[in-house]
Amino acid sequence: MSQGEFGEVYKGRLKLPGKREIYVAIKTLKSGYVEKQRRDFLSEASIMGQFDHPNIIRLEGVVTKSRPVMIVTEFMENGALDSFLRQNDGQFTVIQLVGMMRGISAGMKYLSEMNYVHRDLAARNILVNSNLVCKVSDFGLSRYLQEDTSDPSYTSSLTNSYPPEGGKIPVRWTAPEAIAYRKFTSASDVWSYGIVMWEVMSFGERPYWDMSNQDVINAIEQDYRLPPPMDCPSTLHQLMLDCWQKDRNVRPRFADIVSTLDKMIRNPTSLKAIANIPSVRPSQPLLDRSIPD
Repeated sequence: MSQGEFGEVYKGRLKLPGKREIYVAIKTLKSGYVEKQRRDFLSEASIMGQFDHPNIIRLEGVVTKSRPVMIVTEFMENGALDSFLRQNDGQFTVIQLVGMMRGISAGMKYLSEMNYVHRDLAARNILVNSNLVCKVSDFGLSRYLQEDTSDPSYTSSLTNSYPPEGGKIPVRWTAPEAIAYRKFTSASDVWSYGIVMWEVMSFGERPYWDMSNQDVINAIEQDYRLPPPMDCPSTLHQLMLDCWQKDRNVRPRFADIVSTLDKMIRNPTSLKAIANIPSVRPSQPLLDRSIPD
């Protein structure tokens, strides 16, 4: 069992007439909810129910007739990608890691073709099964995060240009145009995908380490970008940098990312050259706005 945003998540078994019994994950809505929370909770299921792709978490069904209200999805044995990578630090080959990233990009390509913008793509919202297949999950979206969320990944408005009702944003994963003026598109998902690549190659390290959210925003604005993780092939770091281009119109599309990763998998020698790690973190002057150029 684990804590979810709306309630608990359990492992269970589902037996449908004429089908074999399967393991499932059961998300419950905690008691004491208000009607809006129930609607938000079930809207995640209605979004998920529209998708059918091997790299998107599959909805098995919902239970609304009894209490608690439940969402039933396929069971992913290895749980969330970020914690799975931390538990297995250094245990996977570059090709295995590229395979994981390829799966995530294929799921995102499918979502973008469905004109769906995820808005909260991060390794914590990718689930991994026993075959290391990665599936995009968590369609509750950051806009449903409650104001009292204890998750430090999300923060309230940071700039005056936010509408105050804007909810919380996962700053470290979010494209600058989405932070500055709420412009969420497939291109902002591509930026987030670049951060997920970095999380994968660093085996679940926290993006931008212990920098504050405001420091991250200032650094990005001054063109700082995350350096390559240890032993990261330069072709992969270049793809991350492409995803983090300031102009969202020149970022690759998910279709481009899938085909780039496919080429790398077919031609593993392209992954041989390791990127040079520059000075690992931005220097203080970069973060301190009071220091003149």
